[in-house]
Amino acid sequence: MIFKKEDKFSVHLSTISANLTEGTNFFADYKLTNIDDLKYFSEEMKKFELKGDTLVHQVIQDLNNVFITPIEREDILALAMHMDDVLDGLEQTAALFEMYNISTADEFMLEFVDMIQGAVEETEKAVKLIAKKKLPAIREHAIKIKDYESKCDAILRKSIKHLFQVEKDPIRIIQYKEIYEEFEEVADYCQNVANTFEAIIMKNA
Repeated sequence: MIFKKEDKFSVHLSTISANLTEGTNFFADYKLTNIDDLKYFSEEMKKFELKGDTLVHQVIQDLNNVFITPIEREDILALAMHMDDVLDGLEQTAALFEMYNISTADEFMLEFVDMIQGAVEETEKAVKLIAKKKLPAIREHAIKIKDYESKCDAILRKSIKHLFQVEKDPIRIIQYKEIYEEFEEVADYCQNVANTFEAIIMKNA
């Protein structure tokens, strides 16, 4: 059984995806220029994260109040929560920037953001296909998400190798390494989204 037109869970997933996209684009586009920008940056990402939590809670409430769902309820919940994990990870990354007073993103951080933004774009496309009941077409987007995650693995290795080669301050090494690893974890969350898409395809296509 597939989503019917304007099914409430299709709408919920689209809303969660849209919030994720908006939050990711804010993260990617906001220009940090000095220490004072960090607090605003972190606070705005927290707003996206809190909205995401509210949207997921609504999904859980509605799942508890219906007997029949258009696809298996655990898949609806998994997709909602995995998309929210991506936003949670970005919010945590923004918090690290503020906590460590890092107001300039280096080339590796920018590469991570590009890959994550690409994965989120593919996520939104796939969610729209769920609403349109075009489940087999989701597979190509899941594959692209996994490719972005694989590239983030490579960026992590490259970034840490470079960090230990050029940075002499041990505190700075710890801080930057943590941020790099947090970005890579966000990419892992994106891969969880892709895995959930593939599970939905397998069960419903």
